[in-house]
Amino acid sequence: MTGKREAVLAVDDDIDLLGMVELVLEDEGHRVVTARDGREALEAVAQEMPRVILLDMKMPGMNGWEFAREFRARYDRRAPIVVLTAAENARERAAEIEADGYLGKPFEIDDLLRTVERYASGGS
Repeated sequence: MTGKREAVLAVDDDIDLLGMVELVLEDEGHRVVTARDGREALEAVAQEMPRVILLDMKMPGMNGWEFAREFRARYDRRAPIVVLTAAENARERAAEIEADGYLGKPFEIDDLLRTVERYASGGS
């Protein structure tokens, strides 16, 4: 393996979902960094800018709205954000934070993989 692959940052307070996302993405060759809330996610970004951020919205501590606001204030738009939400209208939640994309929970693994590939490769 040559060089360090840029990571996918997965942020969710549901540890089972986080583990599944990590396993699926790593099986496809992605390097995954996980965080349980927005604060942990900001700490992870301070260590390394991810290629794409998968962001839950409703989390204890720092939620997705607060993370997105702070991330953009610190880093502008250096990584695409994809909202992962169980909210009835995932598109609205994504629009609220000007996210690049969204996936409604529950989602199909193929949809997760397609979405990550799309944004990790610089697509929109």
